[in-house]
Amino acid sequence: MTTGKINVSVENIFPLIKKFLYSDHEIFLRELVSNATDATIKLKHLTSIGEAKVEYGNPIIEVKIDKEGKKLHITDQGLGMTAEEVEKYINQIAFSGAEEFLEKYKDSAKDSGVIGHFGLGFYSAFMVAEKVEIITKSYKDEPAAHWTCDGSPEFTLEPHDKSERGTEIILHIAEDSLEFLEERRIRELLVKYNKFMPVPIKFGTRKEALPKPEDAGDDYKTEYKEVDNIINNPNPAWTKQPADLTDDDYRNFYRELYPMQFDEPLFNIHLNVDYPFNLTGILYFPKMSADLQIQKDKIQLYQNQVFVTDNVEGIVPEFLTMLKGVIDSPDIPLNVSRSYLQADGAVKKISNYITRKVADKLKSLFTENREDFEQKWNDIKIVLEYGMLSEPKFYEKAGAFVLYPTVDKKYYTLDELKGAIKDQQTDKDGKLVVLYASNEDAQHSYIDLAKEKGYEVLLLDSPIVSHLIQKLEADNENLTFTRVDSDHIDNLIKKEDSQLSKLSDEEKENLKTVLEELVPKTTYTVQLEAMDSKTAPFIITQPEFMRRMKEMSQTGGGMFGMSNFPEMYNLVVNTNSDLASAILSEKDKTVQENLVKQALDLAKLSQGLLKGEDLTAFVKRSFELIK
Repeated sequence: MTTGKINVSVENIFPLIKKFLYSDHEIFLRELVSNATDATIKLKHLTSIGEAKVEYGNPIIEVKIDKEGKKLHITDQGLGMTAEEVEKYINQIAFSGAEEFLEKYKDSAKDSGVIGHFGLGFYSAFMVAEKVEIITKSYKDEPAAHWTCDGSPEFTLEPHDKSERGTEIILHIAEDSLEFLEERRIRELLVKYNKFMPVPIKFGTRKEALPKPEDAGDDYKTEYKEVDNIINNPNPAWTKQPADLTDDDYRNFYRELYPMQFDEPLFNIHLNVDYPFNLTGILYFPKMSADLQIQKDKIQLYQNQVFVTDNVEGIVPEFLTMLKGVIDSPDIPLNVSRSYLQADGAVKKISNYITRKVADKLKSLFTENREDFEQKWNDIKIVLEYGMLSEPKFYEKAGAFVLYPTVDKKYYTLDELKGAIKDQQTDKDGKLVVLYASNEDAQHSYIDLAKEKGYEVLLLDSPIVSHLIQKLEADNENLTFTRVDSDHIDNLIKKEDSQLSKLSDEEKENLKTVLEELVPKTTYTVQLEAMDSKTAPFIITQPEFMRRMKEMSQTGGGMFGMSNFPEMYNLVVNTNSDLASAILSEKDKTVQENLVKQALDLAKLSQGLLKGEDLTAFVKRSFELIK
């Protein structure tokens, strides 16, 4: 038996490991199972090139709990180690990194989970164990070795009678970590980190029903056999070629990733690139709501089928973090813990690749089956609109497939829209005016007026539409977006001809004075307009610029402080209406006041602005008027 001291000058290395990694101490199982996987995959490679003269067979990794003995076993059938290799890899190489680790982190605990980078993956075991044993036999024809360490720099190394190739790690679980002797907790961690590891992982056994014999009678009772409970899928869909997968395969894999998700994904994008970096994965477009508070962190990042994180910020462009799925790349640089990404050029290239791949896929879906794409538009538009705002490379390609639906459920690309409306909706200054509504019901009367004029009205109802149209206007000369309720219909698209007013300038001035006395100045600006006599006498509009800036401010952007600005409206009064003349000629102040209040309330009602006390007073006044 050999005893010795690990070559480390700091005596309290293990308490420091435990302290620094405490917040992330569950990763010990990921690290140990990853090491077991590496040992198995390396053996496969060596046997395939003829360097290891052994049978690879069908190796598995087994995780076993000994609750009574307070032990956790992780066993593999991989390369194994000789006593000399244990001395080299466990006692020397790992701890050469320990010095650097301590030097860098002894004064700060800001980085939890700093093990993997320094070759300390194995030593993460000491976060949960008071003693660790390694029993290992190399694929080479050499005796097995038994290494033991109790968390101090002292270790023992002696021969062992283990006869099968591979390594067994035995963790003597510490009193403060007894949760890791619970079957539920270990299963949870294996499923979280190792669900798609490339080597089968056994955790206990399960019963499997035997097939019913053909000659069995009606009284046959199902018989069961004990089989290994393999908790992972070693060959997940993203490791296969797209040509080898059916639509059902993609749907089944989605359910495997998200067992509690009951909605089917709309479509998927299979990523598969090996130059200038390695990256595979499958991204799914789930059904989206118009709510910006969408749950992100649903894309899982793997490194060689080992789960790393579900925070893929930086790798996946931000607008795509609303998607679901998997990305796997050995080339994504991870910081010291394998759990947090470093910003560097390689990551930016990967992000750009994913953006391009998603844009190309969307274009092909649009081209191949436009009708189906249109039907899915409302479920995906929030992601695409966000992408146009946040990713210039996506914006460049988006013109080919981003749609602008009308209230009549026609769908145009921007170029198609320009062609469809240029004859009717070009104003006297040569500007193309795109009319839109954000709420079909609330703006119904305004939409109707626009349609009577032969105008197309888009339905743009996502919460970031103000930002998007601002960008589109900036990038398209002589194009402007105007909401249908931002002015009366004749002013939305100004033509050469203008209506003559029945009222003289003096009468208009008198009418304005009466109205301004009765209409709240804090909310409404009175505007007198000569319109068709059949047009509504009172119309409430909200100025496009002010409303748009306010909306942009509420969703991040626009003019500073605008979100707290009070709502401001225009009260547009049709001077050619009979009501305008009646208000002006009425001598009874009470009757005049009631006419103005009733007309204003009707206008507010059409905009969904009449509520509470004002609505109650309006109903009461209306009943009195029809007595």
